Amino acid sequence: MNKVIRRLKTVFWELVCFKLALTGKIPSHYLRRFVYRFWGIKIGSGSTIHTGATFYFPRNIKIGEDTIIGEKAVLDGRDKLSIGSHVDIASEVMIYNGEHDIASETFRAVFAPVIIEDYVFIGPRAIILPGVTLHKGAVIGAGAVVTKDVEEFKVVGGVPAREIGERQNRNLNYRLGRAAWFR
Repeated sequence: MNKVIRRLKTVFWELVCFKLALTGKIPSHYLRRFVYRFWGIKIGSGSTIHTGATFYFPRNIKIGEDTIIGEKAVLDGRDKLSIGSHVDIASEVMIYNGEHDIASETFRAVFAPVIIEDYVFIGPRAIILPGVTLHKGAVIGAGAVVTKDVEEFKVVGGVPAREIGERQNRNLNYRLGRAAWFR
């Protein structure tokens, strides 16, 4: 009986994620944000999720204020996903907190939280893997694959991501501004 209940819960959440995918095609930030919040995503004021986003288990996703998430982003909520305020996530970024244990005989899934602190910038098509913390002001280059924590104000790039520089401005207090109306 427990197996049946678990399967029904899985099907329910798969349907929710499908509805969220359809919602992601609506060209209205306000309507999308309303639906996302209805299904449990915590979204701070002034934050925007552009069209085409994919979600896994939305109830574990928390987004701070004045954060912009680009088109076709993947946000994994199978474990805690915490995105801070004034974070700029470019298009087609993938943030995962679940993966398979390739050393396991059963290829079991393992999960770890992802934490993105305030004023982080993540470039297009970057991938953030489970258990990573991106500290305040970190910059992730386009196409980078981040497998470990990135310290405050560090700039990383490559596969796997490694430090390539450092942000000079440490007095971060900007606002990202308005999102494009129909994205």
